[in-house]
Amino acid sequence: MSSRADERTVGELSEAAVLARILERIGPSRALVGPGDDAAVVSAPDGRVVATTDTLVHGPDFRLAWSNGFDLGWKAAAVNLADIAGMGARPTALLVALAMPGSTTVAFVERFAEGLCAACEALAPGCTIEGGDLTVSDTLTIAVTALGSLDGRQPVLRGGARAGDVIAVAGALGLAGRGLGILFDRFRDASGEAVPVDADLLDDAERDALRAQLAPTPPIALGPVAADAGATALMDVSDGLLLDASRMAAASEVSIGIDSAALGPDPQTALTGGEDHALLAAFPDSDPLPSGFRAIGRVLPAGPHRVLVDGRAHDGRAGWDPYRDWDAHRG
Repeated sequence: MSSRADERTVGELSEAAVLARILERIGPSRALVGPGDDAAVVSAPDGRVVATTDTLVHGPDFRLAWSNGFDLGWKAAAVNLADIAGMGARPTALLVALAMPGSTTVAFVERFAEGLCAACEALAPGCTIEGGDLTVSDTLTIAVTALGSLDGRQPVLRGGARAGDVIAVAGALGLAGRGLGILFDRFRDASGEAVPVDADLLDDAERDALRAQLAPTPPIALGPVAADAGATALMDVSDGLLLDASRMAAASEVSIGIDSAALGPDPQTALTGGEDHALLAAFPDSDPLPSGFRAIGRVLPAGPHRVLVDGRAHDGRAGWDPYRDWDAHRG
């Protein structure tokens, strides 16, 4: 690849030329009909398809000063794969729509495609990119639709938790929230605009937190594991443990008690930090927890508060809000 090709912008090329650069990087199709026709044809082994979609917009969802193309591709895949896993399903395909300014470089698009593929390979082997769309926009916008298979299982919903069940989690809690705090506290200029991250200013723990925020690694494979282990309720934790546990409690018409001592050294961030994409599950108390899950609380009979922390209602912010926690900037 020539340096000239790296430096050209999508505005200098045709849609077909940009698409060709993407197709070179997304690997072979596993669909019955893959990229190239008006639509893909994806097999549904047991007659059902699990589907979800998520949109990332420059400004309220990410900043190009902080994220490179590869990391954005990785994150766009990971957050959607986590929603499929949160149903107890196995991700099978992604459809990716990319709206970008004409000044976007070809190199950025190539790295974005590489990040998508790398996330699928690492987090959900067998899941492939099977189509999408390209268009022009003043604001860089990424929309991903993920498809998954239940492989004969019943979906595990938010609404099945029962009093007496154990509440457990797989994956990190609070790490991505700490990463977001580092970005906003240390990598903005006097006017509040994002500036590039200087890794030399960070220690190892801070680098881990930034990685969890910018390129998360949710435990995708543990979604089907939880389903096979008899999980009564399951969901992706994207908006903070406290807020998402309250959603599970409301759907199940129960209350949930959380033990802060089980949340690690920073329970407040674990409770309210967002974008962890951990898996929150309820399991029957009579069964051992599957490997990768750790107990953090218990399902209680319905009470006046959906979630209790150490037996008390939690005061303060309930979770993560992109309009508030990304300071409402637009792209």
